[in-house]
Amino acid sequence: MPNYAVIDLGSNTIRLVVYEVKDDRRKTYTNKDFKSLINDKVMAGLSAFVTDDGAFTEDGVRRAVSVLKGHAKRARYFDCKRVDVFATAVLRNASNGAEAVAAIGRDTELPISLLSARDEAHLGFVGATCDREIERGTLVDIGGGSTELTRIEGGRDYDNVSLGQGSLSSYTSFVRAILPTPNEMDAVVGALYERLAALPDQDAYRADAIYGIGGSVRAAAKMHAQVSGEIARPKSMTAAEIRAILDLCRTDACAFAHLALKASAERVHTLVPGCLILDTLMSDFRAGRLEICKYGVREGYLIERVLG
Repeated sequence: MPNYAVIDLGSNTIRLVVYEVKDDRRKTYTNKDFKSLINDKVMAGLSAFVTDDGAFTEDGVRRAVSVLKGHAKRARYFDCKRVDVFATAVLRNASNGAEAVAAIGRDTELPISLLSARDEAHLGFVGATCDREIERGTLVDIGGGSTELTRIEGGRDYDNVSLGQGSLSSYTSFVRAILPTPNEMDAVVGALYERLAALPDQDAYRADAIYGIGGSVRAAAKMHAQVSGEIARPKSMTAAEIRAILDLCRTDACAFAHLALKASAERVHTLVPGCLILDTLMSDFRAGRLEICKYGVREGYLIERVLG
């Protein structure tokens, strides 16, 4: 069975996943048609290499190149039929994004696909639905530098948009220490509401349930398990459970910090911003529950861009 490598060049992490595909000649794929052999992430923090005027720095290029070369070396051990790299918000939104992508591709000798916001949201939908059918709802992908929204109706995706605010960019813009103060939490929420108000049709995303993908959503689920004393990470959460995480941070930051280190130490600084984004979206969209999806953009990229 052939192996394929997909590398996600994100604002916070650069992740390599090597997939073993049962049959790469199929016309359609579900999660049963492939499995991951290795899932390796590096917390590269590329958004820290964006200047005040929006340019991605040479140091950022060197950091990305270093991590990608390491991932490419690991992928070679698996004799991959292809190694694909895609980049998202951190380079898409940079004023010199095209030049930075070209420089990274040249120094790594790897082709890099720069996804548009619409493509990223659509591929997230393709990945999220490879193990389930979603008839109606809103798909939310909270990345480091942006948050993608997708309206799902009749099992299809519509109105794919990107909000230029993610968990890491919220932290960078509004938080001075590791955990935000109550005032800083309010500032994150206020900025997100401004972005939501600019949507052409805000009501289009209102639904009983939102479907979450990405590391920020998984981190929120891990934190809920710590707060509630559960052993396993939940597959769904209520709006009240997300609000309880935020209330703990507001009222007892020390207790919150100790639990957060157990839940997701590498995301302790972006955990609260991510939960604030979730809480705000669920409130604004009048959603009562969050369904946590196992698959996302990387699997969507594998299915449509690599195998399709």
